Amino acid sequence: MRNGSTVTGRAPWARLLAPLPALLVVLVALAPLVLPWLGNVDDQRLVDLDVYRTGGRELLEGRPVYDFMTPAPQLLPFTYPPIAAMLATPLAMMSWPVAQWVWTGLILLTLAVTVRYAFRPALERPALERPAFERQGGWRLPLLLALLTVACAYLMPIRDQFRFGQVDILLVALCLADCVAPRPPWPRGLLIGLATAVKLTPGVFLIYLLLTGFGPGARKEQRDAFLMAVFTATLLTVLPFLVIPSDAADFWFGALLDPERLGANAATTNQSVRGMLIRLYLPDQLTSLLWLALVAVIAWYGFRHARRALLDGHPTTAVALVGLMAVLLSPVAWIHHLAWVVVVLGALAGDGRDPVRVRVAAGVWLYYVLPVPWWGVTIKAAEIPVLSPVVGKIVQNGFGLGALVLVWLLGVWLPRRRAALPGDAARLKA
Repeated sequence: MRNGSTVTGRAPWARLLAPLPALLVVLVALAPLVLPWLGNVDDQRLVDLDVYRTGGRELLEGRPVYDFMTPAPQLLPFTYPPIAAMLATPLAMMSWPVAQWVWTGLILLTLAVTVRYAFRPALERPALERPAFERQGGWRLPLLLALLTVACAYLMPIRDQFRFGQVDILLVALCLADCVAPRPPWPRGLLIGLATAVKLTPGVFLIYLLLTGFGPGARKEQRDAFLMAVFTATLLTVLPFLVIPSDAADFWFGALLDPERLGANAATTNQSVRGMLIRLYLPDQLTSLLWLALVAVIAWYGFRHARRALLDGHPTTAVALVGLMAVLLSPVAWIHHLAWVVVVLGALAGDGRDPVRVRVAAGVWLYYVLPVPWWGVTIKAAEIPVLSPVVGKIVQNGFGLGALVLVWLLGVWLPRRRAALPGDAARLKA
């Protein structure tokens, strides 16, 4: 019979080896997804990473950051605030192959962090309440995290992170961790401020912190987080004016005001509300009026339910709602901006003990795995009378329309589902 000292002596080795099966699962399962893009021709792989690196290189070599274009056929300009170019200088110092591997690894790491926080209720269920397969051995929990990470990696918005070398999942991880980490070692609000300074759209979280930190039912920690986020974003916005003033002026008074700089706004990949309206090809003034009206209604609806979710004790749901606002309200929101779907899935699934919520989450996962908008393009190209112009247009806008449905699911359906199981209210929080 083994004594307590023997078991204790083996425990550190067991803890050390526990993540290895999970790591192996991730590497094997994601190799077919990642390696083809890393092995593609230079001008067709990780093209957004090339933009970041080139912006950093232009800064290091003293050339205007907002005047360059990446080589043909992409011809992509740098579209981010000047602080992003400053932060990209380490990438510019790396060789192109090394930068690709480092950035891909960072995407995977931040995806795992996002999954860890988004699915925290399921991953941190008390050991005795987990299914038997989760209780047997220390490697079970890392394996569950690995399986969830792999599943989320195959979502189309996340596949595009690997394909283009995008930064969105990093920004998702920053905002999510800042909002839901139980006892963060950093001042809460710092990461939201950083994300906002780098890519502006996370600025919707400043609105969220303002609404939850002030007024009826306000929380002091939210107010403090708002002040820290504003301070951080302001500091990182002002800093480039002191270090690279001409580039800072070029962005804030030039590049920022040119929506076409981001790409063709009417393209299928733009799944924001404005993108969907543009594809109706109405007169420009009418499109703008409709957009402003819809943005006002969606913002009111989304932020109201996000505030309610937080006050009811469901911060992950609140973050998911605010993340969807970042997509729907933005003038341009590419498919990869919908990386927030990872947080949505975590909020819907909860701790995994409500089979209805799990099935709904699985349905949402499958929907965003499939290339739905591109099916719409195919239907339109078929030129079938009635079907092609109407159904094709709806399907082409499938991810944006789906995001609107997700706002309803999180804001209305999910609270009703929790209320339908009052005896389980505590364990169903997500």
